[in-house]
Amino acid sequence: MQKKLSIVPFIVLISVSLIALFFPNLPNPTVMAENLKNINTGDTAWIITAAALVLLMTPGLAYFYGGMVNAKNIVSTMLQSVISMAVISVLWIVIGFSLAFGSSQGGFIGDPTTFFMFKGVLEGAPWSLAPTIPLLLFAFYQLKFAIITPALITGAFAERIRFTSYILFICLFSLFIYAPLAHWTWHPEGFLFKMGVLDFAGGTVVHMSAGWAALASVFYLKGRSNVDHKPANIPFVLLGTGLLWFGWFGFNAGSALGANGLAVSAFATTNTASAAAALAWVFFDSIKGKKPSALGACIGAVVGLVAITPAAGFVTISHSIVIGVIASLVSNIVVDWRAKTTLDDTLDVFPCHGVGGIVGMILTGVFAHQSVNAANTTGNGLFYGETALFIVHMKALLIVSAFAFGGSLVLLKITDLISPLRVSEEEEALGLDISQHGESI
Repeated sequence: MQKKLSIVPFIVLISVSLIALFFPNLPNPTVMAENLKNINTGDTAWIITAAALVLLMTPGLAYFYGGMVNAKNIVSTMLQSVISMAVISVLWIVIGFSLAFGSSQGGFIGDPTTFFMFKGVLEGAPWSLAPTIPLLLFAFYQLKFAIITPALITGAFAERIRFTSYILFICLFSLFIYAPLAHWTWHPEGFLFKMGVLDFAGGTVVHMSAGWAALASVFYLKGRSNVDHKPANIPFVLLGTGLLWFGWFGFNAGSALGANGLAVSAFATTNTASAAAALAWVFFDSIKGKKPSALGACIGAVVGLVAITPAAGFVTISHSIVIGVIASLVSNIVVDWRAKTTLDDTLDVFPCHGVGGIVGMILTGVFAHQSVNAANTTGNGLFYGETALFIVHMKALLIVSAFAFGGSLVLLKITDLISPLRVSEEEEALGLDISQHGESI
């Protein structure tokens, strides 16, 4: 049965290739020249760089996760991140970008035909919120966010998921969870955007969606047969953290969509929050009687990066310290709580990415100020005595959480019906590197 299922992805890819053959979508040179005449070369150069930085985050995530699992699952865990780069890149061209940023259908989803096979993207008018860079660049910058989001989920079900089933799940997740959330939050006609929700670089769209999907997968797949393990390669974790921290500047500073003062401000808040969170995690562990560990410093740094993501372009640099510290402490407490339960979130994706994203979204509603970013028309945060923004964020928190968690459970069930999600006990004991890929370190 599994061998029969393995041929399906190949057939799908060949079918997509045949469709692409008859949809060359040649640009109109006259239209292209008109639409690109006001492009800013400095902004374009920066966003190309930022897009490359964001893509680097996914191999960084592969090292970050790969170093934390058992030695017999390093290759499989890392490949789950890398294969997302390939799968989502093709899916985004075919229909993903249309669903996320195509003509709005009631504020809930984009028209799948708007940019089908990137129709009209090469010569298209710049995106309304990124008027100084080509539409094609905006589309590919957004692609990098779409790539890393499903890859983040992999840490929750590491060491027990079938590879072909994983590919199917991330396709469904990208189309039915990620694309709608991106549309709701970042499209000018999206209903969360119109509510006044502030998500500068993906606290809700990326981290909360991945975090809730991770928790859903933990409930659905249940625990591993043997949960007692130690990280196989701490230097991999250190390397992954460095690549993530470095790439995150493209993630957050790039979300200014131009080489401007706002990008510099987001750059500064990103670095500061991560540094503060790393310190908070290590110091809090020391208070609890633990030795200061490289693993703790790395996890703390990433939690800080997660938490500052929605707030990066809306808060001051000093308040980014507060956000980093609070997020680090809360996630640390949730990690300890999770360890006392039967929930087998292998690499604590929900406590770190999910909870970090939630804390970041809430604190954006607390510390955002319009003097930092004039695009914030909702109002100042709760810290400044205003309530409108905070209330909007609390409503969005409930909506996004319910949608991402409930929707992911449904998609996991659908995936499992088509292709079993769990490997057998024998395959799990052997290790996914050998059982799924015939390779090892």
